[in-house]
Amino acid sequence: MTTSLDTQRTMQDGQWATPYTLEPGQTQYHELSSTRVWTTLLEQEWQIRYQRMSEDDDQERWLQQTVNTLPDAELSVQRFVRPDDGNQVQYLPAMSSLATVIRPYQPLTIPADSECMIYVGTLLWMRIQAGSKGTHLMELPLADPSQTWVGRTTMEGELCYAAATFARLVLEAVPKRPWRAVTPVRIVNRRHEPLLLERFNLPTPLLSLHRNKQGHLWTPAVTVTCETDMNSARLKIDQELIGAAGQCELVSPAREQSGRGGLVRAYDRIFG
Repeated sequence: MTTSLDTQRTMQDGQWATPYTLEPGQTQYHELSSTRVWTTLLEQEWQIRYQRMSEDDDQERWLQQTVNTLPDAELSVQRFVRPDDGNQVQYLPAMSSLATVIRPYQPLTIPADSECMIYVGTLLWMRIQAGSKGTHLMELPLADPSQTWVGRTTMEGELCYAAATFARLVLEAVPKRPWRAVTPVRIVNRRHEPLLLERFNLPTPLLSLHRNKQGHLWTPAVTVTCETDMNSARLKIDQELIGAAGQCELVSPAREQSGRGGLVRAYDRIFG
């Protein structure tokens, strides 16, 4: 299935955590980020197909429509036995299952005894749930994530995702797209020398996802405090969202739970 300009004009905006109803033989098509997704309901099964497309930095909408035809037979398909007679399908956002190493395109220097707030847009995963009970079928990243290794040696460390960011200091400059969540990151440099921020490790599995009235997704803010050595920095996840997020509702809990009060004590590779 290809989408011409005229077809795009007839498509509607997709929504997270919204039940859609399909009849047997119908397919719901989605186009967002660099991914196309086809969800098909048959009498005894659900079928899901997805395909990568070229990235478009100007793309801002999540397009979707329901058709009465089957997808192209050449597309790879994943089949799932219908868990019940329900015809509903919904899509939930999720943060990545691995921590994400954030690399600003241009390194940022934080002077001694100073702090700043940067806003990071992180790519989401799509969870697909179907039936009257919302049975989990599968999840997929909305773009192919890059991977990197963080650790002192090849034996000691952990596998992470890697993402480049503009590390914007002004919230209004952050693009709001349905397939990205905004995470405010407060960097506190209590050292007596500047801190060069070339990369830092964002604990994405510990972040919940919240949606405001405009449909934008937010995570709680993260505070990183560096007092002496960069390897001993402390990371804390706020319990509340920042005021600029507006009134929000929880749409996806964190994959993992942080320590008491949001303090992540075991996270000792914050700056790589």
